Amino acid sequence: MAYGPPPSPGHGQQPERQQQAPWQQPGNMWQQPQQPQQQPPPPQQQQPQQPGGGQAPWQQQPQQPQGGGTVQIPGHFGPVSDDERTWSLMAYVGQFLVSAIAPAVVYVGKARSPFARKHAVQGLNMSLAAIAVWFVFGLLSLAVELFIWVPLAFTAVVMFFLVYAGQAANRGEFRRVPAAVAWPLLKK
Repeated sequence: MAYGPPPSPGHGQQPERQQQAPWQQPGNMWQQPQQPQQQPPPPQQQQPQQPGGGQAPWQQQPQQPQGGGTVQIPGHFGPVSDDERTWSLMAYVGQFLVSAIAPAVVYVGKARSPFARKHAVQGLNMSLAAIAVWFVFGLLSLAVELFIWVPLAFTAVVMFFLVYAGQAANRGEFRRVPAAVAWPLLKK
């Protein structure tokens, strides 16, 4: 395998505009790339006002997303950062590894974020419900072996809803899990 510069274009072909990779640019190879300067928005024309002082819904300007990595959620959460979405996702995904510890850590670690707290409470309710079902029906299965299928089926349902709620958390949304799966033991 030969190393060297990339081959030049064939006969009669003109390259439109070649851009060099950052490591091929002259100067310091550790230099930070320069950020393009943002142009100020063009001045907007004055729109006629609707009688009553407000604008009609079709005349209102669309809301722009705030900052990089934030998503505007309809409701009362406000903008949700990537960090909050990650912590909320871990309240569900972490249960596959460490059960109730994962949502408890999120509940304590992100107590100031209403979005992450709501997901942590729902994940903790799901985990506590699964622990209770396993404890009760595990004891009952000592008397009647058929009862061992109840916690196994409940665990399958919980796993489905962990993925369901985790996908919503990753998108910056909240989806309520049915009360039969996430017993409302803790309040949001």
